[in-house]
Amino acid sequence: MADHPWKTDDWFVSEWNYAPEVTKEFNFSKNIKIHDVTLRDGEQQTGVILTKDEKIRIAEALAEAGVHRIEAGMPVVSPADNEAIKEIVRRNLGPQIFSFARCMKDDVKRAIDTGVNGVVMEIPSSKHLVDIAYRWPMEKAIETSIEATRYAHENGLEVVFFPIDFSRAELKWVIDLIDRVAKEGHMDALALVDTFGVVSPHAMRYFVREVQKRIKTRLEAHFHQDFGLGVANTIMALSEGVEVMHTTVLGVGERSGNTPMEDVVMALKTMYGVDVGIDTTKLTALANLVQRLTGVVVPTNKSIVGSSLYQIESGIIASWFKNCGERNATELFPIRWSAVGQPPAEVVMGKGSGIDSVNLWLEQLGMQVSEEDALKITAAVKAYSLKNKKMLSRGEFRDIAKSVVSLDA
Repeated sequence: MADHPWKTDDWFVSEWNYAPEVTKEFNFSKNIKIHDVTLRDGEQQTGVILTKDEKIRIAEALAEAGVHRIEAGMPVVSPADNEAIKEIVRRNLGPQIFSFARCMKDDVKRAIDTGVNGVVMEIPSSKHLVDIAYRWPMEKAIETSIEATRYAHENGLEVVFFPIDFSRAELKWVIDLIDRVAKEGHMDALALVDTFGVVSPHAMRYFVREVQKRIKTRLEAHFHQDFGLGVANTIMALSEGVEVMHTTVLGVGERSGNTPMEDVVMALKTMYGVDVGIDTTKLTALANLVQRLTGVVVPTNKSIVGSSLYQIESGIIASWFKNCGERNATELFPIRWSAVGQPPAEVVMGKGSGIDSVNLWLEQLGMQVSEEDALKITAAVKAYSLKNKKMLSRGEFRDIAKSVVSLDA
C-alpha cells in the first residue's frame, strides 16, 4: 500500500485533490449516509417497470452493498408497490426503509401501514409550480404540509421534508415556508431538492450555506442530472456539511436521471478520502442487476461500472499494459478493476489494435509466427474490424492468423 491517499494499490488520482489549499474549507460529515431512491425515483424513468419480486431483489442487493437507507417506493401508486414496500420492511435487510408520500394525511396513513421507518414528504415549493402545475392555493399547500408532517411524527415516522423545485424558488420566501412547516408541523430533515438539475456547482455552495443560516436540522441532497452536474453538486453539498445523499444505481431516474451512486461513492473515496462505508467490490454486480431488471441501456464506457472500461483495444495502451503488468495497472486505469468488482483488464482485438496485441493473442493461442507474418496479421485484423465494424472473437482472429501463415508457407 502506498503512503499517500491519492495513490494506493487500488487507485491513482491527482495529488492536487489533497493539497491544503484545496481541502482547507471542507466540512464533510463524519457519518455520511446514502439514501437510495432507485426503487422510487429510479422507476420513474420512462419505460422502467419493476415487479414486486424485482424490487425485493434490488433492495437485497442494496443492503448487501451497505446502503444505509432505501426508499422502497410510494404506497399510493399501486397495490403492487404497497405490497413490495411491506415485504421489504418484513425482511429486515439492515438499512432503514423509507417510503415516499405527498404531504397529505391519507398518503401518510398508507406509509404507516407498510411499517417503514420514515417517510419523505413532497410539497411544491416554487410559486410558479404551485400556480401552474398543481393549481393549488399556496395556503392549502402549507396547511396540508403542516397537518401531514405532524401526523407522521405523531405516528413514529422519521420525516424528511422534500420541497419540489426548491432550486427554482425565491430563496427567502421558500425558507420562510419551510420554517413555518418545521415549527407548526414537524421536520427531522430537509432535502435540498434540485428537481430539474439546474444549479451549478458554484451556486450549490451558496444554496447550502443560505439554507444552513436558517435551518438547523439535518440536510439531505437530492439532485438530478439534466446538465450532468448531479455528482459534482452532491459532492459540493456534502463538503458543506450535508449529511445524506439521495442517489440511484446507474443514475436511473426521470428525464436525465438522478445522481449515480457508484460515481459519488468512488469519487469521495479516492479524491476526497471520504469512505461512506459501501462495499465497492459489489458496485458492478449491483449495477448489472439493475440494468438487467430495468432494461435500461447503459453505455459500455459508463464510469465505474461500464462493461468496456477494462478492455484494451488501442495498440499503444496494450503496449503500456504489457510493460506495466497487473502490479502497476493504476498507471493506466485510475481505479483497479477489483476495487469495483469489475473483471480483470484484458486486451481485445479490433481496428485500433497493434503488434503487441497481436503477439499476445498469438501467444495465448500457442502460435509462433515470424515478425513479418505478425505485421501481416495486424494489418488483416485492422481491415477485418473496419469492414465488419466490430471487435474480433478468438475464433475470427485464429482464422485470420492461420490464413496468413498458410499463405506464406
